[in-house]
Amino acid sequence: MSEGINEELLEDVKKSVPYVAAALIAVAGYYGIRNYRAEQREKAAASLTESITAEEMEEAVANYGGSKTGPALKLKLAKKYFDTARYEEALAIYEELEGEIDAAFADIPVVGKAETLEALGRIDEALQIYDAFAAEKPGNYLALTAKLGSVRCVAKSDKAAALAKLAELKESVKDDEQSKARVEALEEVVTRL
Repeated sequence: MSEGINEELLEDVKKSVPYVAAALIAVAGYYGIRNYRAEQREKAAASLTESITAEEMEEAVANYGGSKTGPALKLKLAKKYFDTARYEEALAIYEELEGEIDAAFADIPVVGKAETLEALGRIDEALQIYDAFAAEKPGNYLALTAKLGSVRCVAKSDKAAALAKLAELKESVKDDEQSKARVEALEEVVTRL
């Protein structure tokens, strides 16, 4: 009788082996994917801080653009393009990121787009974006940047109107030394025009 039980037990074990193997493969796959993703996140974060040249940033965006770090990498690349007068490429990235980025960074592409349009000489479009942003988000950390951008655009065609806007702006930031210094610096530039 014990021989029949052993055979039965052996048969049950044989039937269970594929299921156990499948479960082990699934668990190993889960941990493998989890570790791979963690490694990719670490590499993407490192790329964000270590990429300096446009080429390095382009490579980082190509490799990690679809990751959670992707939008930050793209913003950094757009800024690099802007700083190196590659305005069309910067504009394309800012337009791509509009409405597609986390709330904490959502305003950067909007103001970046306006600055890029201004650099491209598309003053009316830039002015419209600056003014709309400043009106919609007066307390935003980029509101002063938008207001100063608006003044730069106005100064291209009407120096007196630009100086008047600067006077109002200067009064509104009189208690903030850093903001006041930014306004005064632009005031000097406009006055010399």
